[in-house]
Amino acid sequence: MPKSQVRKKKVYTPPTDVRPTTAAATRKPSPVWLPATAVALIVGGIGWLVVYYLSEQEFPVAAWGYWNLAVGFGAMVGSLILLSRWR
Repeated sequence: MPKSQVRKKKVYTPPTDVRPTTAAATRKPSPVWLPATAVALIVGGIGWLVVYYLSEQEFPVAAWGYWNLAVGFGAMVGSLILLSRWR
């Protein structure tokens, strides 16, 4: 049986006008407070919700009622927003 021909492929070089700019490569790392604040918000939000449920909805703030859930989940969402900015 005859052998098929092997085609040689050219090496791909990306076009120069599509390459990323050097500004993206020179970004500064995140400040130290950013991950620390994000972790504190996660722990605080979970702690807020745990206290709310274990105290049978009397603590942390009884007058807020179900808004305590919004505070706990809002803290956790805030930490996710901060973590999306982390480099």
